[in-house]
Amino acid sequence: MSILQPNVIVVGSGLSALLTANYLSEHMNVIIFTKSSKNDNNSFLAQGGVACAIEHTDSWKLHYEDTLSAGCYHNEEEAVEILTKMGPGELQALIHKGMQFDKNGQGEFSLGMEGAHSKRRILHAGGDQTGKELMEWLQSTLSEKVLMVEHETVIKLLVENQRCYGVQTFNSNGERTNYLASYVVLATGGAGALYPYTSNNESITGMALSLAYQAGAALTDLEFMQFHPTMLSVEGKAVGLISEAVRGEGGYLQNSKGVRFMEATHPLKDLAPRDVVSRAIFHELEQGETVYLNIEEVDKFEERFPAITNLCKKQGIHLETKRIPVVPGAHFYMGGIYTTIHGETTLPGLYAVGEAACNGVHGANRLASNSLLETIVFSKTLAEHLLKITTSNHEVPWNKHSSVMRDLDVLQQQAVPLPTKADIQQMMMKHAGIVRHAEGLTELKDWLLTFQPYWKAIHHFTEIFGLEEIEKIHMLHLCYLVTEAALQRQESRGAHYRSDHPVSKESWRQVRIMHAIEKNAGLKERDLDEFNHAARDAAWFL
Repeated sequence: MSILQPNVIVVGSGLSALLTANYLSEHMNVIIFTKSSKNDNNSFLAQGGVACAIEHTDSWKLHYEDTLSAGCYHNEEEAVEILTKMGPGELQALIHKGMQFDKNGQGEFSLGMEGAHSKRRILHAGGDQTGKELMEWLQSTLSEKVLMVEHETVIKLLVENQRCYGVQTFNSNGERTNYLASYVVLATGGAGALYPYTSNNESITGMALSLAYQAGAALTDLEFMQFHPTMLSVEGKAVGLISEAVRGEGGYLQNSKGVRFMEATHPLKDLAPRDVVSRAIFHELEQGETVYLNIEEVDKFEERFPAITNLCKKQGIHLETKRIPVVPGAHFYMGGIYTTIHGETTLPGLYAVGEAACNGVHGANRLASNSLLETIVFSKTLAEHLLKITTSNHEVPWNKHSSVMRDLDVLQQQAVPLPTKADIQQMMMKHAGIVRHAEGLTELKDWLLTFQPYWKAIHHFTEIFGLEEIEKIHMLHLCYLVTEAALQRQESRGAHYRSDHPVSKESWRQVRIMHAIEKNAGLKERDLDEFNHAARDAAWFL
């Protein structure tokens, strides 16, 4: 195996990966690995924009409170404060370097409104093409000291003496290569492709989370998968995202009878938090209704939303009817690899940032358009942290585990044939989707456990599996961890809804009161909140 030794290896190709690499390249050599092309990531698909309190009538404190409220007060307050305080300055820095956001006729930023925000604070670019505009600008400014390697998949994290010192990759020619570095940064996105309906790129399977866990890093909040309420629905399939910004500009939901069902569901109606809207749509679909997004009150729809317009026309949707058929789809993962605000995981040498990481900033439910801001802010805090550390590359020999043959024997004797990706996705949607209950989760867990020999064996050796098999095995492993987390949390909170343990409105009123009392007393919410998940402190997955 050939060996290359950069200072930092970044895994991923989206906004977090590029920003982190650019920041670090000022003083370090950086190599980026992406399993597909440089454009195959969720950042390119981001429509809504960047939430940021830059308008004079807005403030970081209002943004902070909106983020906590949407996150059902499961957030790490320090992370939320850093996000909302640093956000305006970091965004202005990107604008100063040349990134352009849409402006109105007066030359002011055209700020959008989205669900659960108390102010118009969403900056967008190219109408509904913010992610694409950001990514193309970043790619054009990427440092020459950053080497990007496409179509090369990281299939193992190299660990010795409880420290991550590199990665093993699998390229399109079937070659496996070890790369050593002082630091490895996982910026691979979430896990939307665990489900059949998703806004994510099809490559976003959460494989890096399984790799991190098997290497010894803690995972947390895995039960919190946010479902976007409005995926374009065509012939029973979700074929693209209809941004929440459409509802922010006057779009509203209705069923096939014309009933605006969100009117009686939540005080914010069509701009309620995403988990509320997704469950409401799910309920309508269960009743046999078709759900539509009505755009008749959206001014200049085709001009404001050119990407969505093109998507609808491509899929044969006639916009003159003013109704777009929609279904909920897996969208954003609040859970992930447990990190500090500096991107540190529980495994020395391994860092994570963006959707793959979980520093608690989003809580139980991400506030709309906070994800791009998260990448901008926490890529910077991670880079600044690494640049303060001085350490040499760790050239540690890679040794196979002594139990390889034993585990291979067990695998050959016990394993059933691997399922298809479609089978995995359908099982997850059925039992660990928008609405969950103990019986379905237990059935899913039992099914997943039949494949346990695969993920127990793959940590010790990857050479007997092909790339497609490796990815499916890690999908199954992550699905098991998600299912176990969903069973452990018996309450309903945010994006995690248990029909056998629903939360009353009165219960959440008490949570809000508790938060206000703690804030005035100078205490952290986690110290008193009876609903707090033990994973953040106890790292119970380890």
